[in-house]
Amino acid sequence: MNVDRIMFAFAGAMNLLGLVLGYWLHPYGFLLSAFVGLNMLQSAFTGFCPMAIVLKKMGMQPGCAFK
Repeated sequence: MNVDRIMFAFAGAMNLLGLVLGYWLHPYGFLLSAFVGLNMLQSAFTGFCPMAIVLKKMGMQPGCAFK
């Protein structure tokens, strides 16, 4: 797997986790989904993603989104 696929999978999982937490535990769980969404939006415009940097340093191959 490359960095792009890992990032999309992780962001999707965190988004779903935020929805589950917000629905079943506490409405503040929705803040996790909001944070993930905002990070994805800023990453689309700036190309800066902290997790992508960490994954590259761990030796994962970058895809076309995070070169």
